[in-house]
Amino acid sequence: MSPKNYSVQDLFIISSISFFYSWSVMLLRHVRYLTAVAEHRNFTRAAEALHVSQPTLSQQIKQLENSLHVQLLDRSGRTVRLTDAGEAYLSHARRALRELDAGERAIHDVQDLSRGSLRLAMTPTFTAYLIGPLVERFNTRYPGITLSVQEMTQDRIEAALAEDRLDLGIAFAGARSAEIETQALFVETLSLVVGSAHPCAGQHAPPAVQGLEKEALVLLSSDFATRHHIDLYFRDQGIAPRIAIEANSISAIVEIIRRGRLATVLPDAIAREQPGLHPVALLPAIPPRTVALLRRKGAYVSAASQAFAELASTWT
Repeated sequence: MSPKNYSVQDLFIISSISFFYSWSVMLLRHVRYLTAVAEHRNFTRAAEALHVSQPTLSQQIKQLENSLHVQLLDRSGRTVRLTDAGEAYLSHARRALRELDAGERAIHDVQDLSRGSLRLAMTPTFTAYLIGPLVERFNTRYPGITLSVQEMTQDRIEAALAEDRLDLGIAFAGARSAEIETQALFVETLSLVVGSAHPCAGQHAPPAVQGLEKEALVLLSSDFATRHHIDLYFRDQGIAPRIAIEANSISAIVEIIRRGRLATVLPDAIAREQPGLHPVALLPAIPPRTVALLRRKGAYVSAASQAFAELASTWT
């Protein structure tokens, strides 16, 4: 049908759709620009991050303020900051952007898993024994899926899931946020871990935990959830272990233990993965923990997310 054959009603509908599309694109651009300025607190740095000129950025923000009839940014200080109205508007606008991004991913999601993407994060101890074999198995099955993997604390994982910056997280059951739902995967056990030169290497009878007060231990630093779990166990047993070294690197602890006569407390799975390490059960045993897959409640579940969840649920 040529344009001259369109009815007045057809032309009105086409014009309305075109106007709405153009308006939506402009609004999205305005919101992304405002978000960048709020994050960088500076027009110059925000413009550089957006790859636009500073005058263009300033003009676009001014257009948004004029359309809303309110000042969104306080430009009077050395740094730019959101006004109260700007804080309120951006909070809702960011939520809308997250939903739009989720909608775009849904449109491009391919059910046969020939392509797609997955954003995954896990707490640090899992990077020492779980991430390698699990991702290798996933990539072998679905080579067309682009996988982004990050290491972060459980609090940060839950925050990123709630803000739709992640699709899935691997941490421990008992999420702290009401926005997060968990799916149990497997039970993780912890033991005393020693190197081949340690007297306890190859010991069959579990030593009493009270004997650890004589041991020089290498433990994870207090910012690890595993360290809190270990500290609680020692406290419940009424002992004060002698901590010779603290480290915020599992790989560093593994090397220290492998090469010397010190001991540590880590998941059994790490000792099984690393040559030269020996797990030694304690009496009483350290309470196990349930490892879980985390996702945002009500979030769109892509085919890639579903496939990874199914694979992870078979992990033993």
